[in-house]
Amino acid sequence: MDDSKHQALDRYEPDTALTRLIRIPVRIVVLVLVLPVRMVWDLLAAGWHAFDRTLLRPLGRGLAWLLDTLVLTPLAWLFTNVLTPLALAVTWLATALFIWPWIGLWRYVVVPVAKYGVAVPLVWLYANLLTPLGRGAAWLFTTLVVAPAMGLWRYALVPAARYGVIVPLVWLYGAVLTPVGHGTAWTLGLLWQGTVWVLGGVWKGIAATGRGLGIAVTWLVMTLLVAPASWLYRRVLAPVGREIAEAAEVAWRIAGYLSRAVGRGIAWFFRHLVGVPVAWAYRTVGVPVGHFVRDGLWAPARRAAVEVGRAARGALATARETVRQARRDAWRALVGGTGGTWSGEPLGVPARTLGSTTTVPSAAQASETSLLGEKLVKQG
Repeated sequence: MDDSKHQALDRYEPDTALTRLIRIPVRIVVLVLVLPVRMVWDLLAAGWHAFDRTLLRPLGRGLAWLLDTLVLTPLAWLFTNVLTPLALAVTWLATALFIWPWIGLWRYVVVPVAKYGVAVPLVWLYANLLTPLGRGAAWLFTTLVVAPAMGLWRYALVPAARYGVIVPLVWLYGAVLTPVGHGTAWTLGLLWQGTVWVLGGVWKGIAATGRGLGIAVTWLVMTLLVAPASWLYRRVLAPVGREIAEAAEVAWRIAGYLSRAVGRGIAWFFRHLVGVPVAWAYRTVGVPVGHFVRDGLWAPARRAAVEVGRAARGALATARETVRQARRDAWRALVGGTGGTWSGEPLGVPARTLGSTTTVPSAAQASETSLLGEKLVKQG
């Protein structure tokens, strides 16, 4: 308890000559040792943050997307659309082939046979045959065996054991053994008390001698070992350790300031030697060239490609419609007829009625020029 109080008060004691003497050299040495460590630490931390932002996070997102797209989604689809229906079908088939037949056999064959073929006859046999026989046998056994044995025990064995064994043993215990035991116990009690008194005196002497020796040894240890060690710890080791810890803390902060200053200087040089020229080149050269390429080359090429694609799609649509119309006319020329849809006839778009531009669902699908010279019939 006293040592803890001294340690708590040592922090607030005034500076001593030893503390003032070792403070500045220790801080200078610790700063020289800590500065490279702090600069390497800041460099590693900055590199790790840059590596994490530029590579690890995008790589993790890409791997997560690939895992979800190539593994999890197919597995979920396979589980939902293949494995689950297959498992349900296998379960139903197994139930129908292996479980339902056994249930029917148990319910409609085994249970009726066991009930009416075994249980009911056994119950009737027990109630009408075995129960009367058991009751008669019990009556005979009680009458012929149990009653004579109880009479022999009560009127012959019990009196002989009582008056031949128990009564003499009780008299012997009360008249002989009890007085002898009391006398022996009194003698042994006197001997025990004397022994305890002698041993107690011897023990008290040994205890007093041990206490004296313990006090002397404790005083010697406290005087020759504990007190010098405590003084050395409070006056030398504690101030030196405290100064070293405070010097390390101050040196770490100063090394951080210096490291950040060096980093800002490197960043300033890099910005003025690389960033500013690159930005100037981008603004003065890259932006005009990009605008020229976008407005003079890319936009006309894109418009031309759009027009060519639109023209190609229109030509392909016209060709498809022409081929469809020719196929329909050839089919009508081969089969004949203008109404209804024959089996195997290709379906087309609804035809237009004569003199009208609207499409009527009930109008026959006919070409404007018939190959067979058939008459166009207006249908309502």
